[in-house]
Amino acid sequence: MTIHYSPAARALQDRFDTRRLADRLGDVKVHDTITPDDRAFIERLDMFFLATVDDEGQPTCSYKGGDPGFVTVIDDTTLAFPNYDGNGMYLSMGNVAATSGVGMLFIDFEQQRRMRIDGVAQLVDDHPLLAKYPEAQFLVVVKARHVYPNCPRYIHQYQLVQRSAFVPRASTRTPIPGWKQTPWAADVLPANDPARGPTP
Repeated sequence: MTIHYSPAARALQDRFDTRRLADRLGDVKVHDTITPDDRAFIERLDMFFLATVDDEGQPTCSYKGGDPGFVTVIDDTTLAFPNYDGNGMYLSMGNVAATSGVGMLFIDFEQQRRMRIDGVAQLVDDHPLLAKYPEAQFLVVVKARHVYPNCPRYIHQYQLVQRSAFVPRASTRTPIPGWKQTPWAADVLPANDPARGPTP
């Protein structure tokens, strides 16, 4: 699997004598399909980090969390995850709509393992998988271009204490975040936001 190295990356590889190593990693570790082992890893996690870039080249990185399995591997080149209610800025999702390129970093902090997926994403309003995700606004469907592990040596080992109560679940009512009831936010919430309370 060929991975693109920019001239700047190549210059740093040459500076630190890692060009041969980088090329070998591209040959033996980078692939363009999601293997059964990759799928098992992705679908047991409850979070990942999403990198996107806007139409002016400004990047942003966001945390995406849910219950284990909230990222679904559809086939060996495609995965999907829901977009839940957030702060209303839609920075990452706006970037996806504008430029489509994404980087996904999956980390298991307990077992100290991580994996990257670089791909092309689209926002999908009508997809059979939406029924799997209560309160999802839409689905983000990603076509993988590069799938590869990262060296785990700098991953700090953490243990899960508690999953967020704010993750939408069919069995419970999603609580209202406190910030939505503060004076700076309450009067500008979307018309249908549950934090506004029942309509008189």
